[in-house]
Amino acid sequence: MTVPSRRSFVSGTLTAGAAVGLTAVGIVPAHAQDTPAPATTPAPGGGGSLVTPEDPRYAALSTRGSNKMFTARPDAFQLVTTTEEAVRAVGDAVRAGKRIAVRSGAHCYENVAGDPAVRLVLDLSGMNAITYDARRRAFMIEAGAQLMDVYKKLYYGWGVTLPGGTSATVGIGGHIAGGGYGALSRAFGLAADHLYAVEVVVVDAAGRARAVVATRERNDPRRDLWWAHTGGGGGNFGVVTRYWFRSPDAPRHCTDPSQLLPRPPGNILAGMVRFPREGMDRASFRRLIRNHGRWHEHHSDADSPYTGLYGGLVFYGRPETGDLGPAANGYAYMDGTRPHAERLLRDYLHALADGVGGSPQISDINSQPWLTATEYLAGAQDSDIGRHKLKSAYLRRGHNDAQADVLYTYLNSTGNRHDFANVTFQSYGGRINTVADGATASPHRDSILYAIYMNTWQDPDADPAAVDWLRRLYRDVFATTGGVPVPGRDSDGCYINYPDIDMADPKWNTSGVPWHRLYYKDAYPRLQRIKATWDPRNVFHHTLSVRAEHLR
Repeated sequence: MTVPSRRSFVSGTLTAGAAVGLTAVGIVPAHAQDTPAPATTPAPGGGGSLVTPEDPRYAALSTRGSNKMFTARPDAFQLVTTTEEAVRAVGDAVRAGKRIAVRSGAHCYENVAGDPAVRLVLDLSGMNAITYDARRRAFMIEAGAQLMDVYKKLYYGWGVTLPGGTSATVGIGGHIAGGGYGALSRAFGLAADHLYAVEVVVVDAAGRARAVVATRERNDPRRDLWWAHTGGGGGNFGVVTRYWFRSPDAPRHCTDPSQLLPRPPGNILAGMVRFPREGMDRASFRRLIRNHGRWHEHHSDADSPYTGLYGGLVFYGRPETGDLGPAANGYAYMDGTRPHAERLLRDYLHALADGVGGSPQISDINSQPWLTATEYLAGAQDSDIGRHKLKSAYLRRGHNDAQADVLYTYLNSTGNRHDFANVTFQSYGGRINTVADGATASPHRDSILYAIYMNTWQDPDADPAAVDWLRRLYRDVFATTGGVPVPGRDSDGCYINYPDIDMADPKWNTSGVPWHRLYYKDAYPRLQRIKATWDPRNVFHHTLSVRAEHLR
């Protein structure tokens, strides 16, 4: 998941793309504008070519990542278009002693591909095919396919989808390996919950590269490798080249592709509530966080009528200049085919605004086809570019008053080096939490909220101050648990698809709980054993990679 942009919410537009009237609770109406559709991002050239610094394509590949704080400058980029090319590239790099990094959508928020020690970056964006594999009764998706292309192809071709993230340009390669969470996850689980098989280029103890396919079949001797890619994170075990998807509850022996993955809602209802900065004092800030947290504590069971709702509550940092914008916005997308869907959505929006000062403005309810709503949400989320620092937390309860006070203080402070800072609480739970512990490598199965703490800026000179500001905010929010969301009564660790090297830094993680406990919990020992089996030479590694048992 990424975060809706401030520009989208300042104009009040994150409502499935149509103009939506905002009615102040007891006050006056306002109006919204349409959110533009996301721009298409072309993939780099294919052909399996090797791009060195003399090649004019090198500069574009070097800065292709979404986080402009990092620039990749390896000896070369390998543009991979087939599994065979990936095998050759990995084998050649291992023999030459060159460290490898892999990327598909280039949405990593830490410096994995740009690590100066990396000498070869395998760019899989040219591997973007999406087809139905009749032999496996599963949908084959290559690792470089971007999420919006996946959604369109699956939906227009077969009327199905995956419950993945809402950013259009995220590559599926790393997204699935980390679990994959999105707007339909409360209804259908994580995207990785629907993974049937994975093809991975691995390197054995002798340094030989080869491609293997691992499935979830109980009698598959490679099943552990499949399991590792249901939440074990990217860049750990090899190069994922292809995935196959079929829901675990799909009809047995069914050969109709339209019955093998979830069918998205026919239409989506969307609404939002805008909280003006005027009147958002500390007491109202507390009340809003309390309203949102308690609502999710009561409506996140798998049998709740609200499993069809995906929402976010976004708090904005005070900008230094220009339009101050709202203090916060709550947005929600609801499966319009559910019984009483419009009433449920309206009740949710009013529950957020209840007792909050400053005249919150609740929008009209808007209806759009599912794919249209998905495209507009992606456009809102992908519109902010620049230099980023992100942190995450799974929450079993909403933030308490003391944590709300920390956020209020930081987000209303001035003199900070950022263009756009926010803290977002997104709906979690539902079907996600019905998967048994250990069934997948995604261990966070009893949270109700997923929180994102984000700072974005443009000026490279602001890097130290901007990063430090977010580090201190996060540390102080989790001050009672050593500056990090230690698994316990209120929180449950972090999301590996938002890697944060501070979790492994004793300056910022003073909890005594290791970084891998925050990301993987009890799944980590099994991931270590799989690492030792499938990457015994530790060819694939980075700051937060799984450490094999014999390398500890």
